Amino acid sequence: MIVNTNIDYTYSVLEEDIKNLKSKYSFIETGIMGNSVLGKNLSYIKLGNGDNVVFYNGTHHGLEWITSVLLMKFIENFCEAFDKNKSIRGYNIKNIWDKSTIYIVPMVNPDGVDLVLNGIENVRFDYQRRLFKWNKGKKNFSDVWQANIRGVDLNHNYNASWRESKMSEVKNNIHGPGPTRYSGRFPESEPEAKAIADFTRFNNFNLVMALHSQGKEIFWNYRGMEPKTSREIAEKFSKVSGYEVSTPEGMASFSGYKDWFIEKYKRPGFTIEVGKGKNPLPISQFNEIYNDIEEMLLLASIITLQNSKGTS
Repeated sequence: MIVNTNIDYTYSVLEEDIKNLKSKYSFIETGIMGNSVLGKNLSYIKLGNGDNVVFYNGTHHGLEWITSVLLMKFIENFCEAFDKNKSIRGYNIKNIWDKSTIYIVPMVNPDGVDLVLNGIENVRFDYQRRLFKWNKGKKNFSDVWQANIRGVDLNHNYNASWRESKMSEVKNNIHGPGPTRYSGRFPESEPEAKAIADFTRFNNFNLVMALHSQGKEIFWNYRGMEPKTSREIAEKFSKVSGYEVSTPEGMASFSGYKDWFIEKYKRPGFTIEVGKGKNPLPISQFNEIYNDIEEMLLLASIITLQNSKGTS
């Protein structure tokens, strides 16, 4: 096995795993869809060659790096099953490969992840003073930092009620860059969010899924703009995962990636809050979380095909 699910999953570990997966499974496509503020690669992996194109991403938030490991292990298991012509949980992987294309960006916020896991000492010097200020003089970022290296919450940097997000900042005592919930100077101001939005615009996805932590919840709607099938799909995801179908409240209810996708494309978009506890969730929860969500990731790759045929 290539993906170690019992370690801190830094950017360098991710890049090494992608390289090794590509070496072992030459049939997958890997690439770079953009770069972070500090120049780290925003890598993607493509599985399948079908016309039904879906997109999964993880770790918009630095503390939520466990979602990167979950997606990478899914990629590895999917590749192994395809290579050996095996099924996973009753799903025919070769059939999914032929009918669907799954794009995965495991780590949207590599700068934030490395700040959380490696500490401020390993950040480029010109950012250190600003980061200390934004973190109110605290040296420890390991249990608070959701934002990117410029103190922008990437999942509030999309153009979906973005101005409302800015107004909510004042009400919530957020007055600039910091650990969480700062929406940036304008929508897609951050290279990471812009890269995800550009990737979405280019690939014309039928369904998207953003993994976050925590809460064991499935967020599926956005201000009535979602298609009628979204609730039905969310219920099916709930059935195979045990997660609750929920509606976000407060600042979590706008300017996120799935909100923007739903508003722009009127297609199914989901935020999946994996696991339960306090972020960052410990890697010791990996097996339980992965067992809960693996079938949901498989089902998401074909659910729009099933719905278009009127089947369950």
